[in-house]
Amino acid sequence: MKNVLDNKIDYLNISSKLEQKLNENNIYYIKDLWLLKRADLKKFLNDKEVTDIIIKLQLSGLDLNKKVYKNN
Repeated sequence: MKNVLDNKIDYLNISSKLEQKLNENNIYYIKDLWLLKRADLKKFLNDKEVTDIIIKLQLSGLDLNKKVYKNN
């Protein structure tokens, strides 16, 4: 199975507008996103968008604190 971090950000099923904002900031893969901190994201995203990303990452077994949760 492919590591979730190696997938493109569209794997997270986020809005196309949010995906475009991430792409404009050179974030194309989940790993690029996962390496950032909340404060980094807030430089170019609003609070709701950051929250949406955090939730989508958690649903994929990841969080912005560099944790990876194993899927059973």
